Amino acid sequence: MNSNPDIEQAALEHVVQIELCPAADKHIICNMYPFYLYDLSEIWERLPNRYGVFEDDDHCATLAQQSEMFHIWWRHPGTLFPFLLRVDGTPAGFALVSTPPYVPTGEQVDYFLHDFFLMRPFRGKGIAQQAAKHVFDTFAGRWALHTNPTGRNMHTRRFWRQLLTDYTSYKYDEQPFESDEQEQFLTFRFVSHAASASV
Repeated sequence: MNSNPDIEQAALEHVVQIELCPAADKHIICNMYPFYLYDLSEIWERLPNRYGVFEDDDHCATLAQQSEMFHIWWRHPGTLFPFLLRVDGTPAGFALVSTPPYVPTGEQVDYFLHDFFLMRPFRGKGIAQQAAKHVFDTFAGRWALHTNPTGRNMHTRRFWRQLLTDYTSYKYDEQPFESDEQEQFLTFRFVSHAASASV
């Protein structure tokens, strides 16, 4: 893939930081998480529960209750890795990386990109590409990520294909995947060879 010089230049015009989010700052990711679920609702055609919260059932009546469930990402250091993304010092998104046993059943990988989100004001500037590559470089090993396989998700599918083509020099795998709940996904699998940072 030929990289887009305009996007690369736009990314250089911003200071992009992505690092593990300490427990003291977990509320920042929790604040952004409902926006991520709202974005996904359009792709997955999901509705909020009876309380207006994007959850599969009615056990969460408030965003505070949803955040409490989300705190698991800070309870297993060395196994779950919540990355916070900042652009010019402003919280802009997150990447949630899991390792076994917190990977989907059937995935024989070392690292799984569970969630990846960039807030809308920061999109289209090469920031998402820069952040994703940084996360992949942090852990050498076998990786996988899942996304929606339907036509509603063409932009995201194109994003991962272009990024992984560039990142792996076409050495990635793309296959359908069915979860234990019989939900359909498109899975990307690849290997990261370089660990540029320690966590």
